[in-house]
Amino acid sequence: MPKTAHVSARMRQALLLAPSLIFLVVFFVMPLVDNSSRSFMTEDGSLTLARYGSFLSDRFYLGIIVETVVLSAAVTAISVLIAYPVAYVLVRKAGRLSGPIIFLLIAPLLTSIIMRTYGWQVLFARRGLVNQWLVTDLGILDAPLRLLNTPGLAIAALVHVLVPFAVLSIASVLQGVDRRLEEGALMLGASRFRTFFEVTLPLTMDGIGTGAILVFMIANGSFVTLVLLGGGFQTLPLLIYQQFNTTRDFALASTMSTILLVIALACLWLQLRLVRRQGA
Repeated sequence: MPKTAHVSARMRQALLLAPSLIFLVVFFVMPLVDNSSRSFMTEDGSLTLARYGSFLSDRFYLGIIVETVVLSAAVTAISVLIAYPVAYVLVRKAGRLSGPIIFLLIAPLLTSIIMRTYGWQVLFARRGLVNQWLVTDLGILDAPLRLLNTPGLAIAALVHVLVPFAVLSIASVLQGVDRRLEEGALMLGASRFRTFFEVTLPLTMDGIGTGAILVFMIANGSFVTLVLLGGGFQTLPLLIYQQFNTTRDFALASTMSTILLVIALACLWLQLRLVRRQGA
């Protein structure tokens, strides 16, 4: 191929990529850089790491980080435990029903997060459908239960919307597992239980890891669900919201945002490592 033709092909590729790259730089990279730079700047414009030192040495803020990570880990563990059986049925048992099952899985993602969260409030309020069913229709309870603003409901709402990410990640890997390996284990005398735990499960660990990282990263930045449903959690996104809108301490809010960004980037790094290992 002539050199001029090769250069023109590269120019065409660059021109096709330019709008997307400009959009990402202007509306994604620049706001992140601007927000993070505030955390390193003093009022007189000099650089400082004092905010990070005071933040990471304060027990209260360290407790907030720990609570954020623990909540995200709990949501991740529950989501993966629910997602694996669903993914297994979807790949191995569903057959023609796989299409409707996938639609039901992604349906929550097609709904506004505000609408989803208010739906939980309608269901579990003191005069909501669940309490009305238990008190009035069945007569099991004499008084309605307090279900809103509880940790369990907040975690359930997060799991409800994050399970599809884990299901699709696990199902894509499970679909590529060679069934002959499982059949060989059964022919050699292994039980179905042992075949699953010693053949199927290890071969799908990449899908489990990818799904877990996705769920953890999204749960780590969850904000609207915890604000509307409560639960008594004090997480980093909620604290950032308070700093931006209540105390108006933008520098401290930028510091917290940068720390949250570092956690998200660490999750992305782990995901890339898993993808590279899977493709090796």
